[in-house]
Amino acid sequence: MNLTPNSEAMSLPVEAGGSAHVRATGATVTRGSRRVLNDVSITVSARSRVAVVGENGRGKTTLLHVLAGLITPDEGTVHRAGTIGLARQELSAREGETVATLTSEALAASLAALGALQEATLAMTEGDPTADDRYAVALDAATRLDAWDAERRIDVALEALGACTDRDRPLARLSVGQRYRVRLACLLGARHDVLLLDEPTNHLDAGGLDFLTRRLREHDGGLAVVSHDRVLLRDVADQFLDLDPTRDGKPRLYAGGYDAWREARRRERERWERDHEEQQAEHRRLREAVSKARDRLSTGWRPDKGTGRHQRQSRAPGVVQALNHRQDALRAHRIDVPQPPPALRWPDLGVRPGAPQLRAHGVAVDGRLAGPVDLTLDGGDRLLITGPNGAGKSTLLAVLAGSLEPTGGHVRPAKGARIARVTQESAEQDPALTAREVYARHVGRLVARQALREADALPLGALGLLDSEAMGTPVGRMSQGQRRRLGLALALAGRPGLLLLDEPTNHLSSALVDELTDAIGDTSAAVVVVTHDRRLLRDLADWPRLEVGETSAPAVRPCATGSSGE
Repeated sequence: MNLTPNSEAMSLPVEAGGSAHVRATGATVTRGSRRVLNDVSITVSARSRVAVVGENGRGKTTLLHVLAGLITPDEGTVHRAGTIGLARQELSAREGETVATLTSEALAASLAALGALQEATLAMTEGDPTADDRYAVALDAATRLDAWDAERRIDVALEALGACTDRDRPLARLSVGQRYRVRLACLLGARHDVLLLDEPTNHLDAGGLDFLTRRLREHDGGLAVVSHDRVLLRDVADQFLDLDPTRDGKPRLYAGGYDAWREARRRERERWERDHEEQQAEHRRLREAVSKARDRLSTGWRPDKGTGRHQRQSRAPGVVQALNHRQDALRAHRIDVPQPPPALRWPDLGVRPGAPQLRAHGVAVDGRLAGPVDLTLDGGDRLLITGPNGAGKSTLLAVLAGSLEPTGGHVRPAKGARIARVTQESAEQDPALTAREVYARHVGRLVARQALREADALPLGALGLLDSEAMGTPVGRMSQGQRRRLGLALALAGRPGLLLLDEPTNHLSSALVDELTDAIGDTSAAVVVVTHDRRLLRDLADWPRLEVGETSAPAVRPCATGSSGE
């Protein structure tokens, strides 16, 4: 480790220790006409274990960026003490940046502390009267950071997460998953006082997930995590800040761990749905009463033919009074319970059990997928594909979907078979188009090439994946999770007979993951799933399984290239 940085450039971390924290009070963020965060208050202090949860697009990532100082809230305050490490969902690769760029940033504080300690030691030997105080400050900083072990910790994390260890490798030549794993390893090795992690389990295999969980449980500072990984949330979090819509529009903070949060959330949702339905039913009853009273005024109150004019006139005021009374009751009835957010409504894909969908024989892709792979997939079939990162799982799905030609073997879709693939990361869309426009154009193309009958087209709102606000949002302004929901909607739009899902839980809320798990278990289509999600693996444990890749990991993992998460 180089201990000779420029002393004038060295900056020791601010002393915080047990007083380290990030505190947001009444944080509100508005984008255009949409309130992304509404009056959120949360403290992440030393030993805090906070999970930030909620449906996609509810501001979870925005909140982490507010806590980290990347976004200044429109209302409210944020106070920080100590060092903060943030893992963002996205990691760009600028020209010239290498793996060493990230590792050097992670080591900077430790190098500064050790350099200052070395400088103060030298000054003490030269009799400098200020050296004792400088030495004490530098020693405290180096001890808190465990600076002597910093580089080893990063090397251990890089290896455990299956990340690239070649410091000279340009970030732009690494896959999305590789870049993410390098950055995560650096954060875990840097010993920040507070960690803010946005979907840290994305792109990790089983070994990486175990290592991450262990390191977070051992972390002696504060932690706030946004994650779809239900096992991670159960293992590391004891408080849950739920940003999902509530009756009063305010977030909820739950204590007691994962199960306590889920149970409390379930009870609140049931009360909300029950109260909303009761108010809607009462409003319908009052409208019907007004309609009946109006009918009586026009026809129903008139007596039989031959009845005197005086009798007709004497009855009219009573009927008019009844109508006015019912109209007043309707106007007075207020619906103050908002519409509960939508739940997933999986369509009937209409696939006959056993109907042929696809045959693959001897499939292999040089350098990406070791073969041969033979597969037979028919209506109602289920297949779980597992293996380490880089083994070729995503490559195999691309071959099955017809978007990648194998270098060995062949794939034969059945005549008329409709195959849809959901990739690890959302496909690029025109950022200026709204979700509704993207979906409508996609359906239009399917109908135009006769891959879908117009009568079978599903409206976007019928799937329950996006609410009305999200459907009208330009794709460029949607969250990762909302774009993921749109991608799933696009896959379902063609009513596929074979659905290929690559890490389907990435970026999705835990509630939607539960709904999705139930849906893919019940659908009539054939379903193939690639996942490292530990809870999903347990839920799908009875599915047939295909293991791809090496039987044992190499001592040093290659630095994968390209855009694949593997």
